Amino acid sequence: MSDDKPVAAKEPSPAETLLHRAEEEAAKDPFAGVDFRELELSLYRPRTLFSIILSWIVTGMTLFALVPLFAVLWMLIWRGGQKLSLALFTQLPPAPLEQGGGFGNAIVGTLIMVGLATLITVPLGVLTGVFLAQAGASRLAAAVRFSAKVLTGFPSILAGVFAYGAIVLVTGGYSAIAGGIALSILMLPTVILTSESAIAMVPAKMKEASIGLGATGTQTVWMVLLPTAMPGILTGVMLAVARAAGETAPLLFTALFSNYWLASNGRFDLMQPTASLAVLIYNFSGMPFKNQVELAWAAALVLVALVMITNLIGQSFSRQQVNQ
Repeated sequence: MSDDKPVAAKEPSPAETLLHRAEEEAAKDPFAGVDFRELELSLYRPRTLFSIILSWIVTGMTLFALVPLFAVLWMLIWRGGQKLSLALFTQLPPAPLEQGGGFGNAIVGTLIMVGLATLITVPLGVLTGVFLAQAGASRLAAAVRFSAKVLTGFPSILAGVFAYGAIVLVTGGYSAIAGGIALSILMLPTVILTSESAIAMVPAKMKEASIGLGATGTQTVWMVLLPTAMPGILTGVMLAVARAAGETAPLLFTALFSNYWLASNGRFDLMQPTASLAVLIYNFSGMPFKNQVELAWAAALVLVALVMITNLIGQSFSRQQVNQ
């Protein structure tokens, strides 16, 4: 027979007993032992007073910074809203000393040139963003990324000068195509960088799962990465479109201006001078005729509305990506 004796259970120490009781009380009431009076805000406490003062300062500075924005918007609504009518969107710009008129051709020209720039920029910019996201820190990717960042600060007038030398002088005239190419140069870096950021934010597990299921690299990009990153990519496209719609200097060198419709005999002739809202505002705002100046204010209001709408669309796409 074994001489082993049963070992007596070790009694818990007083500290362990108190800890066990505290855990049981916390399980019953998670706020046990919390003094809520210590959590109340009081201006007599230096930390609370300092936080409230800084909050007031930040709020005041924010409102002060918004004053110029709301002042410009109010002036546009006040001056441009008085001239708004259906005729503005259906009629051509008036001649000097002529009353009435509109800028329908400038709206059409702006939409066409921005549309051409978007068609050029989106495929090239998205594919470049895919390359940068996949290539990582290679030398070629670093050089392309650096060039795109440099182009974000590229003066818009230099884009117009480049398009003038490369397109206008070669084709022998101003045109909507030259204007679209000039605008695409300004849109390209925004689309590239936002596309790269959106694709890089796709979880690596999704890519690994796609490859694990037997998909090729191309199939992973087209069926997993791009659909998942699409809200972020569309945000960059909308921001680029908003910037291009308000550019004036590149169009002065490429599309110039026109007082006529871009379409003739039911067809659009893209190889002729084309009107745009930005250039119309530039031309009419300096004229000594009241009617032209009022049209410039109305065109500025329409242009700001278009830019704000595209920015709001871009923000909505950005929220969709955050919620995913």
